[in-house]
Amino acid sequence: MVKLRLKRCGRKQRAIYRIVAIDVRSRREGRDLRKVGFYDPIQNQTYLNVPAILYFLEKGAQPTGTVHDILRKPELFQERTSS
Repeated sequence: MVKLRLKRCGRKQRAIYRIVAIDVRSRREGRDLRKVGFYDPIQNQTYLNVPAILYFLEKGAQPTGTVHDILRKPELFQERTSS
């Protein structure tokens, strides 16, 4: 099963997170299938590769709770249900 989840990057006390599609059995910093965005909680910046995210969601990938909240801000799920 594939999940969309956060992968920690950055230095100590200045974490940024990549949003990745990864196998559910992999560890947090494990090998990902594809990078689909990033999230910086300190500066509150987000970049999303929307076509890649929609591709993985259509194939059955499940976002984690935090990633789901990040994806809800640009109303990505509204776009998905109307298509």
